[in-house]
Amino acid sequence: MILGGTVTGNYSNPKEWEALLLKSHFKAVTAPFTCLDPIDQINEYVEITKRHKVKISEIGVWTNILSGDNLSYAVKQLQLADQLGIECCVNIAGTKSDLSWDAADKSNYTEENYRDIVKSIQTVIDTASPTRAFYTIEPMPWMIPDGPDVYLKLIEDVDRERFAVHMDFVNMIHSPRRFLMAEAFIEECFAKLSPYIKSTHIKDSKMDLTKYTTHIDECPPGKGDLDYPKILAILDKYLPKDGAILLEHMTTFEEYDSAFRYVEECAKTAGLEV
Repeated sequence: MILGGTVTGNYSNPKEWEALLLKSHFKAVTAPFTCLDPIDQINEYVEITKRHKVKISEIGVWTNILSGDNLSYAVKQLQLADQLGIECCVNIAGTKSDLSWDAADKSNYTEENYRDIVKSIQTVIDTASPTRAFYTIEPMPWMIPDGPDVYLKLIEDVDRERFAVHMDFVNMIHSPRRFLMAEAFIEECFAKLSPYIKSTHIKDSKMDLTKYTTHIDECPPGKGDLDYPKILAILDKYLPKDGAILLEHMTTFEEYDSAFRYVEECAKTAGLEV
């Protein structure tokens, strides 16, 4: 496995980003650019990662393709990923909620919405026509796909060779049963979905065990209750040697550095190499 994350800190150009990359010790990163950036700048970022043997594991879309003209942006991001050889272009399924682009809403679970999700994914892939990159959907607590079996069903219904899996097991730990039986649930996720996984996010999870009703929080690795030596052993069992595991959702370089070092130590405890 290759451990990395999002390079975070103050930078305004590729050279400044390069300095932060080297300081981070990441060997896999999220793309620090989008299709809206100048191609010369994009190429400079790519050359930096090649020079330091760092894998760009994924490029994000992060727009609601079920509303507005966001679908065209998803197509362009997938085309850029394909052009650069970035295997994973990731988004969420989207919502018809007026609250936000990633909101919980009862419409997220209707049959009509499911059909629209399938059609939108097919349209992105068919329009972009990738040959190297895959379009993937990150699981969400309140949005399709919210579990491994739902993801398998989505793969079947989309029926496109270039549709694959973005793994975020913490996002699918959204019930007390899954939280309390986390290792068994994570093993199930990877056992069922590993043939399709192109990138993986790693985070931690914590739940108040005495207060009603259920509230589960995402947090950095080491700040929650997941047994990370055991979790990493599961990931090592199912992911290829160049499979990227990416830290996310922290705001400072120091937070990422602390989480990175924690995961490194857990890997040593488990006798694993990352």
